[in-house]
Amino acid sequence: MGMIKNVIFDFGQVLIHFDPKYMVEKYVTDEEDSKLLQDVIFDRLYWDKLDAGTISDAEVVEACKQRVPERLHNAVSDIYYNWIYNIPEIDGMRDVIAFAKEKLCAGVYLLSNICEYFADHADEIPILKEIDGCVFSAVCGNTKPNAEIFEYICDKYGLIPSQTLFIDDSKKNIDGAIAYGLNGYLFDGDAKKLKEYLKTLV
Repeated sequence: MGMIKNVIFDFGQVLIHFDPKYMVEKYVTDEEDSKLLQDVIFDRLYWDKLDAGTISDAEVVEACKQRVPERLHNAVSDIYYNWIYNIPEIDGMRDVIAFAKEKLCAGVYLLSNICEYFADHADEIPILKEIDGCVFSAVCGNTKPNAEIFEYICDKYGLIPSQTLFIDDSKKNIDGAIAYGLNGYLFDGDAKKLKEYLKTLV
């Protein structure tokens, strides 16, 4: 048995594809309209605040509507309130979760910078049914890479940092996790490579 007893996964670009173009084009076919809606709805101006829990989902939708023609107002609502259902799983990640549980005897957790709307509907996301516990930034009031959010998840689930592996696609977040005392793995989209790495920890 290796030293890793628990694995914490990021969500977007680790367990699922977060692709604004894909999300928007489910509802809008015109190329110019699509580009405008992508730029407005997924503006970091809003999403950083959403992740921090300092702006409501309804406020974001209203602000987005002010930035697009009225004919696109319904599309704004449709896209925003349905994006959580338009996030395809990354191939192989269910297998990675299963391997961690079975071979590492690991608890598997989620730590995501994400909005309250997602947190409220997380039980509808199929892959999260494989996860033992979730921490969402907007709910706990801290965001990665701040040490406080890593402390929060470790305290909440009784995790020992040195026995815990954190997997994220952001180097900044991995650096923050390592500074806190966790082990880190920078995910590049290759689930098979990640599984091979986990095999070295068994």
